[in-house]
Amino acid sequence: MDRRKFLGVGLAAFAAIVAPGTDLMAIDFRATKPKAWEVEKTVDGIKALYGNAGLKESKDLQFKAPKLAENGGSIPITVKSSLDLESIAVFQDANPRCLSCVFSVPKGAIIEYDFRIKMRQTAVVTIVGKGRDGTLYTTSKEIDVSIGGCGG
Repeated sequence: MDRRKFLGVGLAAFAAIVAPGTDLMAIDFRATKPKAWEVEKTVDGIKALYGNAGLKESKDLQFKAPKLAENGGSIPITVKSSLDLESIAVFQDANPRCLSCVFSVPKGAIIEYDFRIKMRQTAVVTIVGKGRDGTLYTTSKEIDVSIGGCGG
């Protein structure tokens, strides 16, 4: 047996043994909340995704993003939190659809996500985290875009 095949089989066996013992799951928000992906405004997007629960500003939900994005086609975002969240969503009103992405958070996970979004113009980016108790936490920041990322 060559080395690549051995490593591939070993990795597959390891995953088969370890995976049932973990609490990993992901929700397909496009299938379960399709209207959230169609709305234009952040307020409507939050209602479509999470319902009418009130938002609570929290310093335990933080995100870093540049104040001025020179290229709207690739804006780096870092989200960190010490809260016990089940999901995190990113909204912005710069594009035709306000919901940028949603993350399912495994129980007990360390929340420190790095990703990039596109924005065609200057807008406020809003992060909403849903706690396991149903509480919605939020934080927001305006990002100035000098070159549009959606064909601009």
